[in-house]
Amino acid sequence: MSINTESIGSIPRSAKLQRALSLHEQGELSAADMEAIYDEAVKDTIMHLEAVGSPMIGDGEQRKTHGFATYGVEGNSNMAADGLCIPFHDGHIRQLPRLTRGPFRFARFAHETIGLARRYTQKPFKQAIISASALSLLYPALGIADYPRDEFVADLLNEQEKEIRGCFAQGASKVQLDFTEGRLSIKLDPSGQILRSFIDINNMLLDRFSPEERQKIGIHTCAGSDHDSTHSADVDYAELLPGLFEIRAGCFYIALACEKDPERVLKIIQQYRKPDQVIFVGVIDVINPQIETAETVCERVLQAARYIPHPYLATTDDCGFSPFCDDTSTSRETAFAKIAARIEGTALAARQLGYA
Repeated sequence: MSINTESIGSIPRSAKLQRALSLHEQGELSAADMEAIYDEAVKDTIMHLEAVGSPMIGDGEQRKTHGFATYGVEGNSNMAADGLCIPFHDGHIRQLPRLTRGPFRFARFAHETIGLARRYTQKPFKQAIISASALSLLYPALGIADYPRDEFVADLLNEQEKEIRGCFAQGASKVQLDFTEGRLSIKLDPSGQILRSFIDINNMLLDRFSPEERQKIGIHTCAGSDHDSTHSADVDYAELLPGLFEIRAGCFYIALACEKDPERVLKIIQQYRKPDQVIFVGVIDVINPQIETAETVCERVLQAARYIPHPYLATTDDCGFSPFCDDTSTSRETAFAKIAARIEGTALAARQLGYA
């Protein structure tokens, strides 16, 4: 038995796709032409993932127009642009939309694109989606008249349950909830109350699924990755991980390669992970432009193996590559080279550990 390895989700968009998105938004490119370019980008992404030997395939989130977080509500008439601001360490800001009135509904579901991607691969398919806790941030702090927060949460959970069940119905082997706001919540609220609310809402969602289904649902946590910057790398994992493992998911994708003291983090993981939780440790630093060698990845896996038992140890990248469409800090070539190093280094470690 080998060591499992998966990508997080996003792959950098090509210059052609980025130009097409700009032209489409300006009304200079038709929807049909845009769809053809999306399809080309997805096909190219899948071909590259298969070429480097990825055992689990995704579409690189090429069709998520502006990024991984807001794809489901873009175009909705009840969204304003002036929502929560998320500052990054280099000074730039990402701003979420704000819900202006009820009801909360998805404009599009992630599962709607799976069939389009699966035309190009027979391998197991993974779909990344945004977490319920991240979407809860779209509801304004001052509330909405005639649409109380409890009603919003019920609508949100119904929509995301549809999305996850739709992903499985379309043939996804894994569904990953992007929970980058988990670490950020500690920075926004050192008391941990926001984190607690995030854990609760995600568990409300996961409780709608059977234990067998939850084993195919994962949670991804990181410090953010945008224009080679992060939003919460200064937050101690010791403040997040004990609560993180209270989320009733089967898999946890944890950014680790970028940590200054990964062994300390592994000890925390060892202490708090539940016996049936699979840990995908990040062995690729997606912000560092230097491409890791297979030997470097192997060393990181061997280190993690001292704290996480087989078969509950797996590997991943620290984050998606360029999860926002306008991020050109990492090229597609670099991303695929790093993914190839992860796959080769994980296999090398599996052989050394006697798991292959």
